[in-house]
Amino acid sequence: MVPFSVLDLAPVPEGSDVGTALRNSRDLAGHAEAHGYNRFWMAEHHSMPGVASAATAVCLAYVAEGTSTIRIGAGGIMLPNWSPLQVAEQFGTLAALHPGRVDLGLGRAPGTDQAAARALRRNLATDANQFPNDVVELMDYFHPSEPRRVRAVPGEGLDVPIWILGSSLFGAQLAAMLGLPYAFASHFAPDAMMQAIQVYRSTFQPSAQLAEPYVMLGYNVFAADSDEEAELLATSMQQAFVALRTGNPGKLKPPVAGYLDTLGPGERAMIDNVLSCSAIGNPDSVRRQIEEFVARTGADELMITSQIYDHQARLKSYRLLAESFAPVPA
Repeated sequence: MVPFSVLDLAPVPEGSDVGTALRNSRDLAGHAEAHGYNRFWMAEHHSMPGVASAATAVCLAYVAEGTSTIRIGAGGIMLPNWSPLQVAEQFGTLAALHPGRVDLGLGRAPGTDQAAARALRRNLATDANQFPNDVVELMDYFHPSEPRRVRAVPGEGLDVPIWILGSSLFGAQLAAMLGLPYAFASHFAPDAMMQAIQVYRSTFQPSAQLAEPYVMLGYNVFAADSDEEAELLATSMQQAFVALRTGNPGKLKPPVAGYLDTLGPGERAMIDNVLSCSAIGNPDSVRRQIEEFVARTGADELMITSQIYDHQARLKSYRLLAESFAPVPA
């Protein structure tokens, strides 16, 4: 089976706080490391009460200090919010402290609404070509093509693999053109997934970083001892998506039995679509769903996210997934 990694949004459950959420993230990273997960990525979001990872590089530094072997990275840094030099310095610092363990995934969305994006102090009047230019500039800070007047210290000369994140064909085309690995946000925006994979693989140009195309797909997993328990756990994320899409984001809510039955046709269709790349059930059921997904997509790696209200249940979901694919002792 392909490698599994973790995408963590540092969820803040109702009744809890940001400090607890970040300590839970660090605990999850150690748990994932112990169970053989490949990477632990955190995502940049802003002005969202239920997500604690806005200062992503700071959060990753905290997580890295609590682990020793698992790769850590951003999934992703929203580059329109930052200058390339700032990002090179931040992730160069991480790489200097934790050599050989740091990934940098880049996205072109702001990770928030327009009001918060404006408050981040970057010019919002950039054109569609600015993101590719910023990516190239950032790459050049790590490995300059010629002597630079402005240098990233820390950063210059350090090995920080760059990934392109996306949910459309734009990211697929850019990753292919630059010869970078590609991570598709199929865990919440699956519509263009198959077309984006095809475009990326068919137009990929080898680079110094990557000789062959490499696709990582976002995937939701809710694993529990029974299908019924897993379906209940998944209702917290379902509530979060409905709240987000209706303009009312908040903290992660407790699970609600029969939640899907309370939704209208439009909301139910939205949930069925955005969470179509998900495995929900007991370990055997989850294994079967994942095997079918990988066979259909040809994914090289899965980035697993599990927005579960109870931290212990979230740890258990990741453990059950890992154990369901563990080799059977001879």
